[in-house]
Amino acid sequence: MPKKQSGFDLVRQLVMKLPDVTESTIHGAPAWKVGRKLLACEAIHKSAEPNSLMVKVDPEERTALLSAQPDIYYQTEHYAHLAVVLVRLAHINRRELQALLNESWHFVSGE
Repeated sequence: MPKKQSGFDLVRQLVMKLPDVTESTIHGAPAWKVGRKLLACEAIHKSAEPNSLMVKVDPEERTALLSAQPDIYYQTEHYAHLAVVLVRLAHINRRELQALLNESWHFVSGE
């Protein structure tokens, strides 16, 4: 029986297909960058729910995501001042995650 893919394994698989993305860590947690700019990482602050991903997004896009799908996207006070959205990996499907990571890549890379 094949092992179920973890949320972060899927993130890694999808994000590493994007141009110029490198994998690193932040405080021991997986993180992905475009050049030297953070694209996404495991949300490790104590205010974040387990199995959450922090993704850089345009603040206007964050507002839209939070209101459209609050079961998937959320924020905490700790992250509120940053241009990021928190993602419940157990609640997002592959297609939506890929679209979010693509959008984030465009936001971070400026392309």
